[in-house]
Amino acid sequence: MLLVGNGRVITRDGGQPYLAEGCVVIEDNIIVEVGSTSDLSDKYPGAAFIDARGRVIMPGMINTHMHLYSTFARGMVLKGAPPHNFQEILAGLWWRLDKVLTLDDIYYSAMVPLIDCIKSGTTTIFDHHASPGAVRESLFVLALASRDAGVRSCLCYEVSDRDGAAVMDQGIMENVEFIRLANSGKDDLVRGMFGLHASLTLSDETLARCGEANAGLGTGFHIHVAEGAADLADSLAKSGKRVVERLAGFGILGPKSIAAHCVHVNDREIGILSETDTNVVHNPESNMGNAVGCAPVLEMLQKGVRVGLGTDGYTSDMFESFKVANILHKHHHANPSVAWAEAPAMLFRHNAPIAASYFPRPLGRLAPGCFADVIIVDYDPPTPFNEGNADGHILFGMSGRAVATTIINGRVVMEERRLTGIDEAAICAKARELSGKLWERF
Repeated sequence: MLLVGNGRVITRDGGQPYLAEGCVVIEDNIIVEVGSTSDLSDKYPGAAFIDARGRVIMPGMINTHMHLYSTFARGMVLKGAPPHNFQEILAGLWWRLDKVLTLDDIYYSAMVPLIDCIKSGTTTIFDHHASPGAVRESLFVLALASRDAGVRSCLCYEVSDRDGAAVMDQGIMENVEFIRLANSGKDDLVRGMFGLHASLTLSDETLARCGEANAGLGTGFHIHVAEGAADLADSLAKSGKRVVERLAGFGILGPKSIAAHCVHVNDREIGILSETDTNVVHNPESNMGNAVGCAPVLEMLQKGVRVGLGTDGYTSDMFESFKVANILHKHHHANPSVAWAEAPAMLFRHNAPIAASYFPRPLGRLAPGCFADVIIVDYDPPTPFNEGNADGHILFGMSGRAVATTIINGRVVMEERRLTGIDEAAICAKARELSGKLWERF
């Protein structure tokens, strides 16, 4: 039994949203009770106790679109002319880097951002992986890294036609085999989805094959949708349909699927996303960095689309993504009054049910029966703090670097900024060695 108490508790639970002086009781990997520290300390006198010392106790963050494999691009200097559009970024960087990844690279390039997740309070991720030179076993290696780090992860391999039929076949097999094992219910930390790259690298034949391969697996698809204008142009040329319309025709959409980005979608496509209960994940920093445009998030939310928040590998810090989601839409709409409600809705109200559709217990809430994913944030509010303004305090007063303690699945993986069971220096040293060799192959 573990008590995390003596703090300001943001629960994200409608029945008890905030406790000014609260405590969370954890047994094994489950939250069993939330209440006042004095009452629960008396009730569980023999329990271990983590003292928040007046700081903020809240649910761990969830990232619903991540690319762990992108780590080894940090600091890389590209040769040749700089890219002028998103297609050139894909061809000149990501589609060259993913081809030269080995299984060792995959493990260490995952461990680094997984450590970053722990240090910034991100306790659950949905990762989208590609390594056409090392497809087979890649998801199992990522699962090993997730377990070694202790971060809850839903993993997939992005099937694509861009590397030929043999690699495409391997991608399908990797997804199917991993999903069958990971979703068997034996592991609370790791689950699987069926990954697809994007419409522009998928033929009708491949989409049909993926639909058949996924039938009966009980999982959805994780795919980039209309991220850049080239995806839309390609879909129109191939099928005479826009991207969402084309994917809908192959049964790719649905309540367990994730359509990442959805930048270049129109009203008709937003309607399809809503009608099919498809989850959209917004990635504001990535969209800005790749200069692909601003997704019509406000319009999607108004039409009942569940829009979550991710990072697309730009960062592991969801506090950071939250801040950018707030200001991007103000800038895009030239209206300082928008996105105050929408940004927290994406991060706190929508990411949780997206994640809960894959894991056997609720996530993103501090309430009895939920997985024990809890963080303590080093924040002493300089103004009144309550359930009505907590999101404002998070937006303007907190960051991932303020996270002091991270608990995932009931395990303390970082306490007072000290990682437990992870040799970060050794991992970073090995990552530097491997990435240097990868840069030579790039």
